[in-house]
Amino acid sequence: MTATTLDPTTALVLVDLQKGITALPTAHPSAEIVERSARLADAFRERGLPVVLVRVTGGAPGRTEGPVRGGDVPADWADLVPELGRQDSDIVVTKQQWGAFYGTDLDLRLRRRGVTQVVVAGIATSIGVESTARAAHEHGYHVTVAVDAVTDMDADAHRNSIEKIFPRLGETDTAEAITKLL
Repeated sequence: MTATTLDPTTALVLVDLQKGITALPTAHPSAEIVERSARLADAFRERGLPVVLVRVTGGAPGRTEGPVRGGDVPADWADLVPELGRQDSDIVVTKQQWGAFYGTDLDLRLRRRGVTQVVVAGIATSIGVESTARAAHEHGYHVTVAVDAVTDMDADAHRNSIEKIFPRLGETDTAEAITKLL
């Protein structure tokens, strides 16, 4: 678990740090995930690097065996948490499925800015974060995951993503170590 370098034009992609998701029970306290993510966002902004704030407002259609979120949700469910300190310069992506690339203009917006690498953090590790990291890898970006700025509703799924999946997609490290590489 050691990130070696960050490209000169690296973007931070924060996945689903919104009121409805951060209120769910998670394997690690979501307040800590938000705090580390906010510190990363501040560091990226200070260096003039892109910060992408991703939120989910729907779900992909199709049958699943697992439970699907449904019913009424609070009006502010998809609002980004204020701790992220959203800035006018931030890229906001609204998605309807797990990953931040499919069905959105995220790839186009990153490429127009010359981005070659992404640092990914957020909730849930095995769902939105992993899907976004996989797609970034498939789109040819260098990928780094801030492993202490991600969590999941399922501790085993979180551990699998951290230990088995992310090392195959790129590099991993702590938010603090990643900040030192900026």
